[in-house]
Amino acid sequence: MKICVIPGDGIGTEIVEQALRVLEAVGDRFGRKFDTVEARIGGIAIDTDGVPLPEETVEKCKASDAVLLGAVGGPKWDTIDPAIRPEKGLLGIRKALGLFANVRPATLFPQLAHSCYLRPDIVAGGLDVMVVRELTGGIYFGEPREDGESNGERYGFNTMVYYEHEIRRIARVAFEAARKRSGRVCSVDKANVLDVSRVWREIVIDEHQSGYSDVELTHLYVDNAAMQLVRDPSQFDVIVTGNLFGDILSDEAAAITGSIGMLPSASLGEGNPGLYEPIHGSAPDIAGQDKANPLATILSISMMLRHSFDMTEEADCIDRAVAATLEQGFRTGDIMQGGARLVGCRAMGQAVLDNI
Repeated sequence: MKICVIPGDGIGTEIVEQALRVLEAVGDRFGRKFDTVEARIGGIAIDTDGVPLPEETVEKCKASDAVLLGAVGGPKWDTIDPAIRPEKGLLGIRKALGLFANVRPATLFPQLAHSCYLRPDIVAGGLDVMVVRELTGGIYFGEPREDGESNGERYGFNTMVYYEHEIRRIARVAFEAARKRSGRVCSVDKANVLDVSRVWREIVIDEHQSGYSDVELTHLYVDNAAMQLVRDPSQFDVIVTGNLFGDILSDEAAAITGSIGMLPSASLGEGNPGLYEPIHGSAPDIAGQDKANPLATILSISMMLRHSFDMTEEADCIDRAVAATLEQGFRTGDIMQGGARLVGCRAMGQAVLDNI
């Protein structure tokens, strides 16, 4: 299996290094061979190549079976032309690879229940939600868009547009994911106000009836969904929604776990290499200090094995090793608690290796 590795900026190099050590250990244990090739994206690509997404990086990704990304961006590049900001590289690679589905699990490890922002009685109900977000359509990419000036004042507008094929394919991703979990999908929209959401809901219902009647389908308006996520997250299994709503809800689901450094994600397409990355940022304030939490990136390797390579046993091995590491009391600063053992990035990676 060939993997394009893109460490990126900030703590990206440190966390990716530990994830690759884990990948190698799993490969040795199960007799798997993984070849890697490195590429640049984001701020480091701007410094080296003058653009956030060099064509060479796109070519390397397309020639690979999967892509592992560390982190992108930092204050160093905050004041440059918005057209070439580091984040443009991330949007660009998603578009170049046709990665239309972002799959983001928000799972609370029992060992980190103290970190959850919710009341103990709510936490006791469990938190294991998967948000499936449409990634390449909606208001972030819709045309026309404009900002300008009229009658002496500034104005701006964007267009939220979805086509039937975009809705059907993201709905299928959600239904297929639910079949491997608890068999429940909640589609989130704003069909009481938006025409585009009414189309969204009608097509999701039709897709459900045409081949996924074994999966339970419900619907919520986005404002109610945001409230229900903090009121009782245990009611959700898989949430499917558009780009804008998914951006907000997936971050909310991640934040309520209290452990953003623990959560992986996958961006998937049809027949193209998936892109796997932790959901946290580049954390430039701790870069190079051996303080970063590598567990989200290690768990992203687990998602890669599961979704791109169909290596369920190998993925389960990583998940169990991470859980065992937490059970043994190892903690980086972001998930530290009284009585636990504070360790750095390399030591946390080594603890996972020992458990594998």
